[in-house]
Amino acid sequence: MAGNSFGKLFTLTSFGESHGEAMGGIIDGCPAGLLIDADFIQKELDRRKPGQSHIVTQRKENDQVEFLSGIFEGKTMGTPIGFIVSNLDQRSKDYDHNIDVYRPSHADYTYDVKYGIRDHRGGGRSSARETVSRVVAGAIAKLILKRYGITINAYTSQVGDIKLLKSYHDLDLTKTESNIVRCPDELIADTMIQKIEQVRKAGDTIGGVISCVIKGTPIGLGEPVFDKLHADLGKAMLSINAVKGFEYGSGFEGAKMNGSLHNDAFFPLSNGNGIGLSSNFSGGIQGGISNGEDIYFRVAFKPVATILQKQNTVNSKGEAVEMTGKGRHDPCVLPRAVPIVEAMAALVLVDHLLRAKTNKLV
Repeated sequence: MAGNSFGKLFTLTSFGESHGEAMGGIIDGCPAGLLIDADFIQKELDRRKPGQSHIVTQRKENDQVEFLSGIFEGKTMGTPIGFIVSNLDQRSKDYDHNIDVYRPSHADYTYDVKYGIRDHRGGGRSSARETVSRVVAGAIAKLILKRYGITINAYTSQVGDIKLLKSYHDLDLTKTESNIVRCPDELIADTMIQKIEQVRKAGDTIGGVISCVIKGTPIGLGEPVFDKLHADLGKAMLSINAVKGFEYGSGFEGAKMNGSLHNDAFFPLSNGNGIGLSSNFSGGIQGGISNGEDIYFRVAFKPVATILQKQNTVNSKGEAVEMTGKGRHDPCVLPRAVPIVEAMAALVLVDHLLRAKTNKLV
């Protein structure tokens, strides 16, 4: 396996390079009879596409998806769904300066050593443009989840040292799309935007954190021992370009607590329909299996590696050289990464939802 496929029952295999003809994918395991909402899928792609504001890369791509198979008269057929998204605005000459030079903190060196060949144009397969295929598949996964009342909402909660300290319970997540940084708090969003503008003008980049909450998850999703729900969510998030950390529930803060504080307290529901929990340090997952509470996690993104400043590096001969980044790049990946985080979460949830249907005889 070359690591280009994700999922067990609902799978995505993606293909394409940043400056190739197109990006694309094959979705297998999608149940038949799902009504495909083309407008919704395109809206999800528009949230990820470049050039949507002045604080993201100015590469111009309309990112229109073209479905090649698996859909007939607007519904899925249960067969593989093939699709492509054409690359229209490549400027490969912007990368002529690093044909023989390894860019700091990129995959140039490791790809070259691993494969003996690399596409220097925007990183080829290692480019974040690969995530366009994830968003298409994630949008279809969201359409399935919608039938089960499961919703996924991600938002920017930190840019550099600027933090949104409010709990998601105290936020109106419908306001996430009301600003270009995708933070549901207007005042914090303005401060974040100013920070990104500041580092962009300096030819620099900045990282941050995306938070995500999943509501409506039924009890019982997740497979012991190695396919725990949080483990698969972690793998999904850590597979996204520039991600450096993943935590769910209490996360690293939980390491500071006593068990008497951290443990969830069970209580019978007043309506007689089972039991509930009085806290959610568990992040909606216990023993790797969803417990019916909100699933909450955070994803840390590093600063974008390409900066428009002089840096010391080496070439393929091992010689010390100096280089300056060129081309069109995001000063901060977070605004465009919000829909990617949601897409990967949706792929995990749908895969486990389908797997849960095989767990026991009814």
